[in-house]
Amino acid sequence: MRPRLWLLLAAQLAVVRGSSVLQQTPAYIQVQTNKMAMLSCEAKISLGNMRIYWLRQRQAPSSDSHHEFLALWDSTKGTVHGEEVAQEKIAVFRDASRFILNLTSVKPEDSGIYFCMIIGSPELTFGKGTQLSVVDFLPTTAQPTKKSTPKKRVCRLPRPATQKGPLCSPITLGLLVAGVLVLLVSLGVAIHLYCRRRRARLRFIKQPQGEGISGILVPRCLHGNYSNTATLKKLLSPWILKTIGKKHRSR
Repeated sequence: MRPRLWLLLAAQLAVVRGSSVLQQTPAYIQVQTNKMAMLSCEAKISLGNMRIYWLRQRQAPSSDSHHEFLALWDSTKGTVHGEEVAQEKIAVFRDASRFILNLTSVKPEDSGIYFCMIIGSPELTFGKGTQLSVVDFLPTTAQPTKKSTPKKRVCRLPRPATQKGPLCSPITLGLLVAGVLVLLVSLGVAIHLYCRRRRARLRFIKQPQGEGISGILVPRCLHGNYSNTATLKKLLSPWILKTIGKKHRSR
């Protein structure tokens, strides 16, 4: 005689309705083959020494579609397994008001709807159930395709080359400034001498006629001191005498 045969028969005959007394989470879970699944059943009333039963209903269509007793939790014995149940795969433990069914190394044939249940006087109270689906490969969420935006070209200006080496010392700068000043002074002196010579030539050319020697105009400053023509010719350069002669003949 099977001691729990009456329990399975009562589960088949009872109207299975979800109760707010026993809250099961999650409502649906999908687990990969050979992984672990944890199902929770929380009691909203004080159970005292009442036992929590875990049942499984195979997913239809199946010839084995009935409530299968898996295990229960007892306050003194702990986990009590049903017949023909692999005890190494199923364990029930309590955490305050929550009763957790732990399934290890699940297979596709472990898929189904799992119910937690308590036996009252005289009715049975079920949770709303948790649907377990065991698959070989978990579906991956398709990521939305991202449009590749062309990268904008950024024109970068060349960076100025940084000067390497020691900077000019104050002594070097001082020498450069002094050299520039010397050049400016020399240029000023040269310009001044040129202007003086040019003014002297103009005064020499504009001497009044009759104050020259043999038709050559002689500056007034030379009259009286050098009355001899030979002496004047020695003093005046040939180029000046030639220039003066041309001016005199053109008149």
